[in-house]
Amino acid sequence: MAVVCASCLSMAQAAIAQGMPDPTRPPSIVSEPERNQDGAAALPQVQSILISPTRRVATIDGRTVRVGDMVGDARVARILENEVVLSRGQERQVLKLFPGIEKQRAPGGKNARAGSGVP
Repeated sequence: MAVVCASCLSMAQAAIAQGMPDPTRPPSIVSEPERNQDGAAALPQVQSILISPTRRVATIDGRTVRVGDMVGDARVARILENEVVLSRGQERQVLKLFPGIEKQRAPGGKNARAGSGVP
């Protein structure tokens, strides 16, 4: 009986030691960068952006970066709520967090809801 209990405890400890994967962690990146149809390297992809009163960080291609860090041959110039701006000398490149989605102002501007009856 004691052997069975010891065996169960050791299996439970092994299961706990494995831990749970972090569901918010970006997927692992592949070692070879994606390529466009013309064979050129694809643009880096922004996977997440975190902005707090004390820091601004982004995850680009699985790597956490701050303003001033390098992404390939470009430097992170700005981190905004929906995009990261990279610079190569005078050239600027904007990487969108959600590339296919653009924010648009509602007709009538920010006061459009005032008379609509919508809280």
